[in-house]
Amino acid sequence: MSSRTNIGLGVVAIASMFVGLSAVPLRADTPYVFELPVGFPRPKVPADNPMTVEKIALGRFLFYDTRLSGNGTQSCASCHQQERAFTDGLPQAIGSTGQVHPRSAMSLTNVAYATALGWANPLLDSLERQALVPMFNERPVELGLTGKEDELLARLQADVRYQRLFAEAFAGDRERVSLGNIVKAIASFERTLISGNTPYDLYVQGIDDTALSEDAFLGGRLFFSERLECFHCHGGFNFTASVTHEGNPFDETSFQNNGLYNIDGRGAYPPDNTGLFEITHIPEDMGRFKAPTLRNLSYTAPYMHDGSIATLEEVIDHYAAGGRTIHSGPYAGDGSKNPYKSNFVRGFSLTEEEKQQLLAFLRALDDPAFVSAPRLSDPFVPWPCRADCGYDGVVTVDELVQAVNVALGTSSLARCLPADASGEGDVTIDELLQAVTVALNGCDRKPAGH
Repeated sequence: MSSRTNIGLGVVAIASMFVGLSAVPLRADTPYVFELPVGFPRPKVPADNPMTVEKIALGRFLFYDTRLSGNGTQSCASCHQQERAFTDGLPQAIGSTGQVHPRSAMSLTNVAYATALGWANPLLDSLERQALVPMFNERPVELGLTGKEDELLARLQADVRYQRLFAEAFAGDRERVSLGNIVKAIASFERTLISGNTPYDLYVQGIDDTALSEDAFLGGRLFFSERLECFHCHGGFNFTASVTHEGNPFDETSFQNNGLYNIDGRGAYPPDNTGLFEITHIPEDMGRFKAPTLRNLSYTAPYMHDGSIATLEEVIDHYAAGGRTIHSGPYAGDGSKNPYKSNFVRGFSLTEEEKQQLLAFLRALDDPAFVSAPRLSDPFVPWPCRADCGYDGVVTVDELVQAVNVALGTSSLARCLPADASGEGDVTIDELLQAVTVALNGCDRKPAGH
């Protein structure tokens, strides 16, 4: 008998052993437990959309599925790419029909803690409500689903994988595949986009005293000083004044004019990008935009609400000057003299050494694990570690038992999506044997980009 046959019989024997183990069927509403970085509060979760493992699994597929655009060319992830901390690297986002958005796609880093969604709309205060905007916005068209709602639902209802995922996520609903459930699932996935494993976090939480370089440490002193004023708009655990979470006594959104424009010398901004003024029509709100988180800045260039500043070095120069001066063209003007500019944007001077220290601190807010985490990655890219439910490159005994239970139909597929190698919504005996093989031999490769 060949060694290959011996190995094959061994795999079958081990699989048979695990099949004999008893299992408790998982409910379709398996509660999701946030694994939060040290020092992070628990995000608020709407009472009508509790976090479940099954909804998150469904939301991840929907987030990456181009069928959520009218012409099938774009997904949420087209403008919110994981490797860019869930933005797209463009100055201004481009919709599914080619229309250019006047604003840059915001990073979704720690979006679960955001008080207002978007750059300048205080009315968008929930991820569920915000998800509808790119779907149905017509000026400009983003995903372009207006008038194609029934077509979208039909696409998803015809997909075997989605039939299973919706059934698991919304078992108690008579109408499982619905727009309401789509946005609930996407919002649930987005609430898991939590980043806090940075050199700064490791240092301040006492996890690693060597995590922060000396330059970054000195840059932090500059950042939190009254001399630079950065922390007033970008303070707290998420480096933004716009934050909400459980136990927060009140929510506040910081909208600020940072002197980016002063077109007519009286405070004007480009007519298609006037900030909070578009909502309130109050003159003092001209050019006021939300102060975003500063986490993962190295991945999210270009910067500002319209992507008009290319590098972090230029961002520092902008604030050092107290605003931007545009010398010619339709937007010419001295932003440092904008009458509506924030009092915190006063300008400052830095030596070249201090500038490099400040840059080192800002880069210490980068979280490489966040932009490469398999659990947040595109689920349509095959994951080779069959039964690796935790997406960590290792298959444990518990994970293998889960895969067996999924194959038996006594456990939820959403608990172990990698076990379904073909993606048809089931785990076959061949796929189960693949999982056992991985458990025995380990996973020594990952898909490109992971």
